[in-house]
Amino acid sequence: MHYRLKDEYILRGWEKLPYAVIDTRTGDAAFLTSQKMKAIELCDGNIDVSSPFIPDDLKELIAEAEKLGVVEPCKAGEGLSENQQYKKYPNRYIRDVHWAITGKCNFRCKHCFISIPNAPIFELNHDKIMNIINQLAEAGVFQVSLTGGEPFIRDDFFEIIDALTERNITISWINTNGSFITEKVLNEFAKRNVRPLFMISYDGFGWHDWLRGVPGAEEKVNRVFELCRDMGFPVQANMVIHKGNSHVLRESINHLASIGVKSIKTLYAANVGEWLKRNGQGAMSIEDMCNMYLEYIPHYYEDGMPMNIEFTSFFRASKNFPDRYGIVCYKEEYNPLNHILCGAIRNYAYISPDGRVLPCTVYDGFNIRENYPTLFEKSFAECVSAPDFLNLVTMTTSKLHEANEKCRTCKFNKHCDGGCRPSLLYLGEKDLMAENKIKCALFYGGWVKKIVDAVKKARPSAESPVKDLSMLQ
Repeated sequence: MHYRLKDEYILRGWEKLPYAVIDTRTGDAAFLTSQKMKAIELCDGNIDVSSPFIPDDLKELIAEAEKLGVVEPCKAGEGLSENQQYKKYPNRYIRDVHWAITGKCNFRCKHCFISIPNAPIFELNHDKIMNIINQLAEAGVFQVSLTGGEPFIRDDFFEIIDALTERNITISWINTNGSFITEKVLNEFAKRNVRPLFMISYDGFGWHDWLRGVPGAEEKVNRVFELCRDMGFPVQANMVIHKGNSHVLRESINHLASIGVKSIKTLYAANVGEWLKRNGQGAMSIEDMCNMYLEYIPHYYEDGMPMNIEFTSFFRASKNFPDRYGIVCYKEEYNPLNHILCGAIRNYAYISPDGRVLPCTVYDGFNIRENYPTLFEKSFAECVSAPDFLNLVTMTTSKLHEANEKCRTCKFNKHCDGGCRPSLLYLGEKDLMAENKIKCALFYGGWVKKIVDAVKKARPSAESPVKDLSMLQ
């Protein structure tokens, strides 16, 4: 009996994670024990796995892999392709790279640090873009998300898509203002069998044009949402919340749901840079923002949970799981000794429009970005393994407690993991080990309990993620 790895899977490894099966359709990695890897390696089309010389435990693992759809029976000699053969990369594993392929944009968004008018407009030439793609492939990156600026503004956009997919790099999602998305563009994706999630900016019913600085932008983006729905492309709306549009949150969500949008994420507009000039329509206070979200919770359930929602640092819920919800700032239980302070960037890297490798997109709006090299000074593998990069992405909450007495002695520190470090830059902090004032306000303002109480009243059957509310008094 012979088995082989299915065509869509390849074998790879990295430093400290030496064995993995990659699904080339999604870019997902399934990490294996050494014993499971031995079993998979027997599935090369050349070895009779029914042989009495093959241990029973390996045979059981092969049968398990067959049930999971990773391997399949084959004729003797039907070996693996060269690309499927095991390869180990000389760097740590990076699950996803978020890449700003341009700093150019056709909008004039009032809150943006990367595109006009707030920053230099970088756009690398085609050869340098191809160089970066080769570096990603050489480091074993299998998932990339694209942003800008506006990524579709590049003339060679689909050449970039083709170069990535040719190297088995999946495009997981694309951040866009949506203005370039047409039926022709979506057909280009469809004929390549590439269907990323489009994260499309939408800044509130009647307010989108104001924030984006382009007349007619809201009408256009509504058509784009409908087009994506009709052509089967997934979308998420990203809404920047500020004083001006805060009163249209419910109307905006219901409107988006009516045209087929399945999820929305709200983003916080920080009072920095150009945003300081907004004359009363700038960033909300934390208290006002929390009050706005809290007031919306009963409407969400009253309106039939129209879509999946995530309110930054506050509340998340999914219509697919109506009796579950999450409190974004809250951890029920964790060990600060092994809890990564910023888990979102543990296996992540951001590439700026000028080719600089940063731990987070937030860095691109501040001088701290200059501490990190470009991909023309060091390779991608070297950048993500450099001490400055690793110190941040491997830092545990216990390190924050050591450095910050207020966090160490805080009565809520068993439920607060310290919050996003780079976001402190938005709050005017220069010390990345300072307390996160947003998190402090959420806990000391009693907002966790207020969320639980609001959901309990609006949907009594929903299971609270907080087991003991008395701990938060």
